[in-house]
Amino acid sequence: MSPTETRTRALWSSGMLVPTRARARQWVTRLLESADIRVDGGRPWDPRVRDGRFFARVVRAGSLGLGDSYVDGWWECADLVEFFHRLLRRLQLESASWVDRLAALQARLLNLQTRWRARSVADAHYDLDASFFMSFLDRFNQYTCGYFRDTDELDAAQEKKLELICRKLRLRAGDQVVDIGCGWGGFARFAAERYGAHVTGVTISPEQARYARRFCRGLPVRVLECDYRDLHGRFDKALVCGMIEHVGYRNYRRLMDKVRCLLHDGGLFVLQTIGRNTTAHHGDPWITRHIFPNSMLPSLRQLAAAAEGLFVVEDVHNFGAHYEQTLLRWYERFRDGWPRFADRFGERFRRMWRYYLLSSAGAFRARSIQLWQIVLSPQGVPGGYVAPR
Repeated sequence: MSPTETRTRALWSSGMLVPTRARARQWVTRLLESADIRVDGGRPWDPRVRDGRFFARVVRAGSLGLGDSYVDGWWECADLVEFFHRLLRRLQLESASWVDRLAALQARLLNLQTRWRARSVADAHYDLDASFFMSFLDRFNQYTCGYFRDTDELDAAQEKKLELICRKLRLRAGDQVVDIGCGWGGFARFAAERYGAHVTGVTISPEQARYARRFCRGLPVRVLECDYRDLHGRFDKALVCGMIEHVGYRNYRRLMDKVRCLLHDGGLFVLQTIGRNTTAHHGDPWITRHIFPNSMLPSLRQLAAAAEGLFVVEDVHNFGAHYEQTLLRWYERFRDGWPRFADRFGERFRRMWRYYLLSSAGAFRARSIQLWQIVLSPQGVPGGYVAPR
């Protein structure tokens, strides 16, 4: 893109210059062609535009405009995964518009994950009917990346992921384990049944807490409905899996400090998170508006800074490529199970979730985001830590 085009694009995004429909179409078409994507082309990843307003909406609102116009039916694409793979290999959408820059400014000025704000993701997402999530998740209720080592099956991959976590925690019978962000109780049940661990699960979602208590009935598991900042006690092992994405960069240190206070000196802490390749202070505007309010992805730099002086980093394991497979399996099950929920949620919800799951899969295929399992210890494992794979 030439300097003149860049300046013009900035003026369009700021609202100081309104692009004509023809100019907007020209700009978006050229951008997509640079990623080998052709508007109204014949390949599965080529978008078919059904409403000419699509182009100006993308120019003005960046990633938010791209997603919202899809949900509104303004464009179609048979292979959204490859569309986003190609697009994200070509550019980053996060800074494409004034909407994105406003999100970054808000994150800089405000703590978007205060106690009050933290509950918004439960209200908007996790408190949806548990039967909806169970329609596309595995038998362990895992809403995080599976470990597709030597398997193509979702259930097997999630079982392998849970087993990997337990091995990395060096879990033993009788261990007191805290699972911060326990979801629907899948890890708690697995660790209690397979290893004889005593698990305290923590969630801010009333719906998740109710389900997890039923799912773990009869096992040495207790499920607390509370904010992680209100936790007390002492534990041998700690897990934070798929939760720190909702914590926000202002609170990474607070979460690390809380886990350190909860852990015995000889304990172990496994942190699993989606992560960014570069440091930022806000999330994708479309995802934060429609899927996970106030969320953002950490970078390794941010996590390392938050852990400094509190933990020894024993191991970092990246299996982000496995998240594409996880998301594709979820989408297949979501698609097959959709008729049960179509009347309740409606067509816009279906399109929103299709876009969410498949655009995310495309981002992992492009390697623009990662999945890390990080093992930390309070004082360093004597003799060194040997990480299982």
